[in-house]
Amino acid sequence: MPTEKKKVVEQPKPLTGMWTVNAIGRLGNLMGEYATLYSLSKMNGRQAYILPEMHNQLSKIFKIRLPVLNRDVANRIKWRGYGLHDWMSEDYRHIEGEYVHFGGTPCSFTFYHHIKDEILREFTFHDFIKEESYAYLNNVRGDKKNFTFVAIHVRRGDYVHGMPNTWKGVVADNGYFPKAMDYFRNKYESLLFIVTSNGMDWCKENINNSKGDVHFAGDGQEGSPGRDFALLAHCNHTIMTVGTFGIWVGYLVGGETIYLTNYTLPDSPFLKLFKYEATFLPEWIGIPADLSPLLNNKQP
Repeated sequence: MPTEKKKVVEQPKPLTGMWTVNAIGRLGNLMGEYATLYSLSKMNGRQAYILPEMHNQLSKIFKIRLPVLNRDVANRIKWRGYGLHDWMSEDYRHIEGEYVHFGGTPCSFTFYHHIKDEILREFTFHDFIKEESYAYLNNVRGDKKNFTFVAIHVRRGDYVHGMPNTWKGVVADNGYFPKAMDYFRNKYESLLFIVTSNGMDWCKENINNSKGDVHFAGDGQEGSPGRDFALLAHCNHTIMTVGTFGIWVGYLVGGETIYLTNYTLPDSPFLKLFKYEATFLPEWIGIPADLSPLLNNKQP
C-alpha cells in the first residue's frame, strides 16, 4: 500500500529582537502605548518588552504579560527611535530594526482591533479588583434585578482650559449629557448611571439627577484612577466625553458607547495629531459638541 504523506505543520517563527515603547502620560495613554507596542511587534515578528515605568502602573490593575526590560539594560541598548502618530499606517507593517524604541502617544483601535481578543486578555483585571467593582455595583443596585449600568466618564481638569486655549476645542457641556443619557433611558427601564470624573463638583452641579438614576462615584481625585476605571469598565454601556481614559472604558466595556464628537474648530491644530475616525469605533454613537462658545469668542 502507498504510504500517506504526513502533513507538515509549520511552526510559528520565534520572535526576534527587542522592541519597546515610551511610557508617557496617565492610564489611558499607557494602555494605548502598550496595545500598540503589542500589536506592531507581533505584526513585524519582534519581541516586545515594556519599560519598568509602564509595568509599575499597568500591573497594579491588569494581568499584563509582556516582559519587563530592566532599566539599566534599556539605558545601554543602542535603540532605533521610531516616532508613531495616532493612527495605523501601512509602513508600520514593515519596520526595520532589531532594537526599536517607539515614541509618541498612540491610542487608536486601527493599530490593534484585528487582535481585539488578545488586547482584551492583556487588560484583564486582577481578581480582587473585579470583586471590588462587582461588590460596589451590587451595593448601589440593591434588590433590583435585570439592571443596566451605564458608565459616564467626564474628563475635565487640564482639558477645561487646554482645549479652548491650545486646541481650539471644547469639553462636554451640560447640554451634552441629557442627550446621551436620554438615549439609554429610552431603551432601559431599570438603569443607573455611574459617574466618575476629575471634576466631580462640576458633575454634581450640571448632571441632572432629578430622576434619581445617577450615582456619583469616587472622590474626583486623579492620584488613583485605577479604581474609577475598573468600576466603569464593569458597567454595561458607556457615555464618554474626551480623552483616552474614556475611550478605553468604552473599548473594554463593549456594549454601546456614546461619545462627544466634532469638538474642535476645522482649523484646530489638534486635527494634525488626531483623527476622529481612527479614534472612535464606527458603531459608536457620536453627539456633536456645541462650538458656539469658541465661535462667539471669534466675533469682534
